[in-house]
Amino acid sequence: MDKIVECVPNFSEGRDMKVIEEIINVIKEVEDVYVLDVDPGEATNRTVVTFVGTPGGVEEAAFRAIKKAAELIDMRKHHGEHPRIGATDVCPFVPVKGVTMEDCVKIAEEVGERVGRELGIPVYLYEYAAKEDYRRNLADIRAGEYEALPEKLKDPKWKPDYGPSEWNENIAKTGATVIGARDFLIAYNVNLNTKDKKLAHKIAKVIRERGYKKKMPDGTKVQVPGKLKYVKAIGWYIDEYQRAQISINLTNFHETPLWKVFEACEEEAQKIGLRVTGSEIVGLVPLEAMLDTGRHFLRKMGKSDGVPERDLVETAILSLGLNDVAPFDPTEKIIEYKIEKMESKKKLVDMSLKDFVDELSRDSPAPGGGSVAALSGAISSALASMVANLTYGKKKYKDVWEEMAEVARKAQSLKSNFISLVDKDSDTFNLLMSAFSLPKKSDEEKKIRKEKIEEATKLAIDVPKESLKLSLEAMELAEVLTEKGNKNALSDAGVAALTAYTAAYAAYLNVLINLLGLSDDEYANKTREEVEEKLKEAEKRKERILQKVLSQL
Repeated sequence: MDKIVECVPNFSEGRDMKVIEEIINVIKEVEDVYVLDVDPGEATNRTVVTFVGTPGGVEEAAFRAIKKAAELIDMRKHHGEHPRIGATDVCPFVPVKGVTMEDCVKIAEEVGERVGRELGIPVYLYEYAAKEDYRRNLADIRAGEYEALPEKLKDPKWKPDYGPSEWNENIAKTGATVIGARDFLIAYNVNLNTKDKKLAHKIAKVIRERGYKKKMPDGTKVQVPGKLKYVKAIGWYIDEYQRAQISINLTNFHETPLWKVFEACEEEAQKIGLRVTGSEIVGLVPLEAMLDTGRHFLRKMGKSDGVPERDLVETAILSLGLNDVAPFDPTEKIIEYKIEKMESKKKLVDMSLKDFVDELSRDSPAPGGGSVAALSGAISSALASMVANLTYGKKKYKDVWEEMAEVARKAQSLKSNFISLVDKDSDTFNLLMSAFSLPKKSDEEKKIRKEKIEEATKLAIDVPKESLKLSLEAMELAEVLTEKGNKNALSDAGVAALTAYTAAYAAYLNVLINLLGLSDDEYANKTREEVEEKLKEAEKRKERILQKVLSQL
């Protein structure tokens, strides 16, 4: 899944499991959406649901869930410990992968408009989606809760962003809904070698953004700001683990990375004679937060961080001590990995080399040359990373260490992109075959079939086009390595260039064969010119790199 959005709606029902189950079911019915967690609370009479998926899928699932909650939950009868304003109390959208905060704001606006128009529910936008600064904070919007809503709707200042602004029987049942876009929240606990929660809280006060109040000699108190922005923290004791923890909510891991929080806790613990024994992630964590942590600790070790993704994740797990109080299974705790696991689709890239080659050799047309083109590019990128890492850290090449670290990082990124295209090529081919199998009895069916074939053909062209573009980037890295890389791996740099060229030419051929199936001549001619230009550039680079390699051998 190239683009992932998280949605964490809170429903004002935590006791009737039948109601909760019905809401969850309408979410699960939406394609490309996965429910990751359901957390009902009896005392709060509230259920927090976490689901993820494509932007379109999540948008549709959120609307369906809000609609179902409006049908099943009667706010006139609702009582619970947690503040609330409606049947679906709050519904935030969170960017996880391949989407921006602006994308999530757009989703929040579209869902909010639809909820107001179709369901007649007052909708307030909050956080990044808020139209006014005074509406950013959820607590401010929810002040007075459901009971204050009739009066709130009369106040021009609190006119809903969408939906009706006059109290009626429908609103009496559903209440209002707060919809918005926010950063991903990581629930993170740091473990200490003590049972004293006061000591844990002492550290929490120093690291959290709001800090603490300090008593001055004259008896007055001043607010001392904390060390880390986007951090909320308290100290507590967990009987299950027989130790105290610093309990943290990290609201923006891009600005304050996970590793920075961990190291700040270590530093403050040491000052008061304590030791951090490890840490714990509660719920799920985005892959990028783990990769960033792995890179940081590898750099601290004086090692190149241009290594495979799994190595970065393993380094992060070991460095943060994430197995200290409970097992940390990446396939269950990292969002992207959990989605892959839930999709349960057999991927080409997950096959053994032997199985892949066997599959390639069968009489089915996919996987075929397009997947091989992408695989060749991945092999080229992997070789480039190897040569860069064999150069990094060697005294003889100290002047180019930073450049080699950057080459290794770029090569790993290219490798990941190529790997995704191995399966994508087969997927688009299968889409094309599905289009060809559409009915064609009536004129209308023929028209629809022709449009779908044209659409699928262009998608099938996009994949090798992308492989060709990436191949040129891979050749750039190979050229840098032939000039500055470890001379003992010069032949490997040459092979990286050759496999990148193979990827380029193979991708070029796959574009050409798919162009034959297009009726859009303008698009076909423009695409043909574009890929021919790129292939000429690949040819020049290949010859130039080989000359450099052979002149040194």
